[in-house]
This record gives sequence, structure tokens and C-alpha cells, in this order.
Amino acid sequence: MKIVTIIGARPQFIKAAAISNAILTHNQNNPLEAINEVIIHTGQHFDPNMSTVFFDEMKIPKPDYLLNINSLGHGAMTGRMLEEVEKILINEEPDYVLVYGDTNSTLAGALAASKLHIKVAHVEAGLRSFNMKMPEEINRILTDRISTLLFCPSETAVKNLQKEGFDNFKSKVLNVGDVMYDTTLHFSKMAKEPTFELPENFILATVHRAENTDDINNLKEIFSAFNTIVTEIPVVLPIHPRTKNILEKNNVEISDRVQLVPPVGYLEMLYLLNHCQLVMTDSGGLQKEAYFSKKYCITLREETEWVELVDNGVNQLVGASESKIIKAFNEAKQLKPNFENHFYGDGKASSLIISHIIKYL
Repeated sequence: MKIVTIIGARPQFIKAAAISNAILTHNQNNPLEAINEVIIHTGQHFDPNMSTVFFDEMKIPKPDYLLNINSLGHGAMTGRMLEEVEKILINEEPDYVLVYGDTNSTLAGALAASKLHIKVAHVEAGLRSFNMKMPEEINRILTDRISTLLFCPSETAVKNLQKEGFDNFKSKVLNVGDVMYDTTLHFSKMAKEPTFELPENFILATVHRAENTDDINNLKEIFSAFNTIVTEIPVVLPIHPRTKNILEKNNVEISDRVQLVPPVGYLEMLYLLNHCQLVMTDSGGLQKEAYFSKKYCITLREETEWVELVDNGVNQLVGASESKIIKAFNEAKQLKPNFENHFYGDGKASSLIISHIIKYL
């Protein structure tokens, strides 16, 4: 069997590490039924600190194809990826194309495969923010509809697909749990202290979503809140290159106690998660990683795909409002959230995914 894996962004590298490891384990145990994995890296995240370091740290097999498609608008980027991925799929003739999450790389890979009548397996299927202004929402909805196997990370994701009528489609909807939980369990003991100096107590923050970075008022509100919060506790913020450029271009005021650091690798991020007081982010993946690390999360968005975390009091949505961010920070000091629920499986999602792919070949 041959699987073509398509990845292009940081969260996908983390998920791919779990699946590649499951494929390796399968091949060791079943040498006569080995799976040949061919990896396409679209280049959507091209900064070494957001790409190469993940392959090195997490022992992900080096990409067989590196497309270097980045820094373009959504249409141009998706179109270029679609064109180049299609050429590779025609040459490789895989049994399955495996895509992750909700990026332009995800949609391009799924479209290329479906038009060539190649089966598509979508890891992290069924997530919905119900905000059609988000490019990610469009990507995930379209990818789900043209996928053969829909690997859901939670029961909520399964229910979303059922409400959309997927019980009437030929695709298989399967709740396997979250591969990012697999990865966290596997790598947690390998967490690596960053080379930069850390405060003893700090908040871990990230800001990169288009709805915040493309709206300068949102960005100013968020950093104004950070400037207030750092009078009590420092904020450590691994800065996305695009966010950094926008902040500099617009002369956004940033306190010197907001510690802007370069993007970090996965093992360093695990260390930051393990040692921070709480997390503030507009990232989808980091919300879950905060939960896996048993840290309260203040989400700088109006909605989230991970509704279980909000409903169970370990995550709060505040948008980009300075007053709401500060209010949530003050409230978090008194909270004692429960992290003992298992919303996302038992850490065996990746092996289940490989078993289902073999079963439904």
C-alpha cells in the first residue's frame, strides 16, 4: 500500500509525526504488508523555525517533495499547490492521500486527489467554528465533503458531520481521538528548555490568525491588554514572522516586558507549556496543547472548534477585546479547572487511523 501524506504548516508536522511513527511500527510488525509513505511538503510554512526544526526534532521522515509554495494570496497559493500536487499524484499513483486539519495545503491535496479518483483520508475531520469568514472553516468543510475516511478527534466532531448529513454519504465517519494527544504523550518527556532566558513565572502567548493580524485594531487591542497584564506577570510570545512584520509596519506599542522570541520547535513549545502559568492564543492547536499540559487557556477569538474545552471551563473565549482579555486574566487567578476528562481519546489515535486505512482500502 502507498500513502501520500500532504503537509505544509506547523500543526500538520506535529500530527504527521504521530502517523509516521504509527506507520513505522506497523511496518516493523507486518513486513509483508508494509505501507510506503510518500511525504509532500507544500512549503506553506517555510521559516526554518516553523518547519525544518520539526522534522529534525520529531524524527519525521524527510519530505520526498518540497514545493516551496508560500507568501501568496489564498487563491494563488491553493491553485499552485493543486497544480503541483496533481502532477506528483499522477506519478506516484497512491492508494490514499492523507491530509490534516484545515490549511490551504489540506484543501489543495484533497482536491487534487478527489479529481484523480484517489481516496482521501482527512485527519481532524468534523471540526466547525461556524464562522465562514475564516479561511480555515471553508477549507475544512470542503475537505470533509470530498474525503473517503473522516477521522474525527472527538464526539462533537462526529455530531457535526451527522448534522450535515454525512450519514447519507458513502464516506466513513470514525471517532479515533486526537493525534496531537498521541504526540504530546510521546514527546512530553523530551521537552527541551529554550536557549533564551525565561522568567520564573510567565504567560505563554501566540498571535497569528488572520482575523487578528489583518485587523490592526484587533492587534492593538490584544497588545494593549498584554501591556497591562505584564505589570503583574511577564508574557512570553513566540512571534510568527508575519505577525512580527505587521507589528513593526504599524508601530504597535509593545511593553518591554512582553518578551518577543523567535518561533520555537515542538520540544521547546512543550517546555514552555509545562512551565507557564496559563496560555493566551488565537491558535487552534495550542488550545488543545494547553489542555493536554493542564494549563488554562484564554482564547483570543470569538469562537473555537474545541467547544468541549469551553463547555468544561478550561478555556475562555474573549475575542480581541482588551477589557475582556484583562477580565479573563483576573478571573483565571481564582479558577481551579478540571483537566481529568478525556475528550480526545486515549493516545492511540494514530494506530487506529492506520488500522482503518488498511481496513477500508
